[in-house]
Amino acid sequence: MKFSMLAIAATALAAGVEGFSAVPSARVSSRFGVRQISSLKMGAATEVDKMAALATAANEARGLAMDSIAAAHSGHMGLPLGCAEIGSVLYGSQMQYNPKDTKWINRDRFILSAGHGSMFLYSWLNLAGFDLPMEELKNFRQHHSMTPGHPEFPNSEHNTPGIECTTGPLGAGVSNAVGFAVSEKMAAARYNTEDHKIFDHHIFALAGDGCFQEGVSAEAAQFAAHEKLDNLIVLYDSNEVTLDKMAEYTQSEDIIKRYQAYGWETFEIDGHDLNVVEETIAAAKASNNGKPKFIKCNTIIGKGMEETEGTNAAHGEAGVPYVDKARANIGLPEEKWFVSEGTRDFFKGVQEKNQKIYDEWQATYTAWKEANPEKATELENAVNDVVPSADAMIKAIPEMGSDAEATRVSGFKVIQEIAKNVPHYISGSADLHGSTRNYINDGGNFGAGFDKTYAGKNLYFGIREHGMGAILNGIAYHGIFKASGSTFAVFVDYMRPTIRVASLAELNRVSYILTHDSIGVGEDGPTHQPVETVSGLRVIPNLDVYRPADAEETVAAYVSSVTRKDGPTALILSRQNLAQNTAMPAMERREGALKGAYVAKKETSDLDLIIIATGSEVQHALKAAADMPGARVVSMPCVEAFERQSDDYKESVLPSTCTKRIAMEAGVTAPWYKYASKVVGVDRFGFSAPGDIVMKELGMSAENLAAEIATMN
Repeated sequence: MKFSMLAIAATALAAGVEGFSAVPSARVSSRFGVRQISSLKMGAATEVDKMAALATAANEARGLAMDSIAAAHSGHMGLPLGCAEIGSVLYGSQMQYNPKDTKWINRDRFILSAGHGSMFLYSWLNLAGFDLPMEELKNFRQHHSMTPGHPEFPNSEHNTPGIECTTGPLGAGVSNAVGFAVSEKMAAARYNTEDHKIFDHHIFALAGDGCFQEGVSAEAAQFAAHEKLDNLIVLYDSNEVTLDKMAEYTQSEDIIKRYQAYGWETFEIDGHDLNVVEETIAAAKASNNGKPKFIKCNTIIGKGMEETEGTNAAHGEAGVPYVDKARANIGLPEEKWFVSEGTRDFFKGVQEKNQKIYDEWQATYTAWKEANPEKATELENAVNDVVPSADAMIKAIPEMGSDAEATRVSGFKVIQEIAKNVPHYISGSADLHGSTRNYINDGGNFGAGFDKTYAGKNLYFGIREHGMGAILNGIAYHGIFKASGSTFAVFVDYMRPTIRVASLAELNRVSYILTHDSIGVGEDGPTHQPVETVSGLRVIPNLDVYRPADAEETVAAYVSSVTRKDGPTALILSRQNLAQNTAMPAMERREGALKGAYVAKKETSDLDLIIIATGSEVQHALKAAADMPGARVVSMPCVEAFERQSDDYKESVLPSTCTKRIAMEAGVTAPWYKYASKVVGVDRFGFSAPGDIVMKELGMSAENLAAEIATMN
């Protein structure tokens, strides 16, 4: 059984037969017209052997997927069976990677955007030599296995080698891939030299109909084309099937023309013809024409399983009863999870080829490092996410002053200092730099054309919040830069799915700058005045939400966002001016804010009341408490950071002996009842008027707070 199907496959290839293909076309359409992909010359026996080995590997990968899904009685069989030839070419021929060094910075990246087809990825990682044992494939979707239902980027729950990206929500992965491509272009521009090229890899993404129906993929595709990210190759598993119905029931567009209109180079091929798949991917890699690549691979979903293939029933586990028959039909033996010695030997050869590439790169890197010691230190710090400690950074940033100002304005000052302290920090905006104030001075602008270069630190995402969030995550997954993105807080719901996944994936390299934080926005009216938004972010597990009360707390919020190690941070900043708590030293405010909450005004007599406030309402709390000797004011800019503190610290800030507590925030009240028995907040939408009038009318004033306190027993 050493070459279980090699003889059959070699005979078929030598005869010019398209193996299991039912799509007869080898045509490749391109933006520059339609061209014919030439057939591989089969004169050399070694080439026949290679293609035969790829064909065998494709069928054995099908077998692994079928066996694992059948054992779990759960999963999605359609994609692993329908895209087996694509996986074979990627992992067996066209991608550069090293299973022994899964963090190699110049490896090609593969993102399975259609994450439900996760057994596709797990099968190929096992065959390609990654440390994903067969036992883990047998434990597919089981508790504590390395093979969860959808791929998960290494985190505290899973550490599966070779997983570049957490995927599952359709459209997200293919949009994350744009962020990967951004990061690779930026790294190449910053660190490659005329003498040494250390970044020149490609980003591959495999996506299905659902990914392209989701709007986020369109936003990201537009950005990718506009910024000429020709290091990106997207493979479209075009199987004409969606979950409920055949795809024609809900779509009728010409997706090739759509992507051509965006500015992508396009191809259309038979996704089961190994020769064509290989030549097309090779051509896409070689094409450095400023256009990202879109390869429409016409495939048969669930290929090899006669009872379901080509139908929407093939999408999930409906084929489980037919697994044994399907395995026999494609030439696999009765032994489950079978991989032939020939396939193992073939991938040893692939590893040897990639090892040579890796070793050559290491030699180049060593020479580059010797010639560019400062660049090397900067890059290695970026890769290892080395930043100054929070304590060191808050001490290094100058005091902000005593004048009242909006925290978005304070943020503009702080982000300049962050960029100096963290050279791999970059930032971008969804067409709102002038309002969100997160532009990095002297950082340059990222992209192609105009005044942009790929070394620029400022990204212009256009009015594409969802796409921005996905691209930011991709940059973070790529593992070199720290990225932040900005918009108005009320629009964060456009990108909420990406924040949720960043939190789940524990992406500490990403943060969100969300300004115009409350009804204080004023004249723009209730469509632009967030009331539920901040609390809606606080309920996302593992997301730190900072709403600072003044400039010094803003320093702490930014510092926390770049020093946190296990998740993302949202910075909630005001449009309107806020008073500075100058009665308390700047460093004490910074240190307190880093802990999430602190005593902003200590009682001067026996403690009989605690006022908890956050953001713009802290100034009102301080004013209301000024004539209350027994009142303590607690500023709580970050609930999540406070909850991580020791019980002793939390007790020192909110002593359990004092139960008379009131909280105040210009937002919905419900979350604050965890800390207080009475809450002054806003449980309705606002209205259009100057911000100070809206605030006063809806009770956000020191006078109203004092009146509410007077009603408490």
